[in-house]
Amino acid sequence: MANSSSGMAVNDECKLKFLELKAKRNYRFIVFKINESIQQVMVEKLGSPEETYDDFTNSLPANECRYAVFDFDFTTNENVQKSKIFFIAWAPDTSRVRSKMLYASSKDRFKRELDGIQVELQATDPSEMSMDIVKSRAI
Repeated sequence: MANSSSGMAVNDECKLKFLELKAKRNYRFIVFKINESIQQVMVEKLGSPEETYDDFTNSLPANECRYAVFDFDFTTNENVQKSKIFFIAWAPDTSRVRSKMLYASSKDRFKRELDGIQVELQATDPSEMSMDIVKSRAI
């Protein structure tokens, strides 16, 4: 159902796959894309549990915006295994202005559909979502 503030609908598959990532850990990450012709957020790519953070960052296009979630496993300073679900708003400087505006205006509503996000990152180039930054935000 479209939202009057952004006009953007969220495909049910987005919520279903996110629940599978969160509850069943079926995926390491999910990349979401706005299909501008039908004004809807869709699942673009699912990363298997074996895939790495590098696999994830390599699946984000260099010149186009995307939303993504990443299930980050880490060990605390007390040697405890934990995981945090990151929401990443990817808006590279080289993407179209209209696209950046569309993703920015739809982000909060889309994020609300994904119940269980623990950390949000916004990145305009790969250095803004390096592994060091992800680790520092997780702990």
